Amino acid sequence: MFIAIVDFDTAAADRPMALAHLDNECDQVRSMPGNRAFRVYASRDDQTRTTVVHEWDDEASFAGYQRSECFARTGAVLRPIMTGTPVSRRFRAELLETVA
Repeated sequence: MFIAIVDFDTAAADRPMALAHLDNECDQVRSMPGNRAFRVYASRDDQTRTTVVHEWDDEASFAGYQRSECFARTGAVLRPIMTGTPVSRRFRAELLETVA
């Protein structure tokens, strides 16, 4: 499994627009080949911070997402309102078990 965690900041006034855009893209990202999860989190401690957690089958699936129109569209909306450089941490992970 491949996991990417992206943190970025916007002005507090712009965060609702960023969240709305990401919410609108969720279904499309989740329907992409290899996507296991796409979750968006608004920080409770910081009115400017947003985190996106991606789970993919593998790096090739994530790379496909990065080449997609959805990714380009999201960048076109979010990059201009970011107040700094986004930070993306990427991991190769092995799922040990799913407990329900």
